[in-house]
Amino acid sequence: MSRAFAPKDDPPDPPRATYSLPERDTDGYDAAATAALLHGARVGDTAAAEEATGYRWGEPKLIPHVERLLADARKRRDDRLEQVAERFLKRATGR
Repeated sequence: MSRAFAPKDDPPDPPRATYSLPERDTDGYDAAATAALLHGARVGDTAAAEEATGYRWGEPKLIPHVERLLADARKRRDDRLEQVAERFLKRATGR
């Protein structure tokens, strides 16, 4: 394709999110990884969150953490977090 037809002012790709997580073998890792996965989904960058945490979207092991975050989201009326948490649970449980 000729460069004459390529837009010159395309914005650069936004930087990928980075996630600061505790060491994987610490007690709080799964909770932090769950929050990172939900945040990644919230901002449309689930792949980066999966890569950072080592967990896939819908990992059944994380269900208790997602349920806790979902309850908190409902209390705070955080509709977007509620939406991504419900989506995670749907994938994790197959419902």
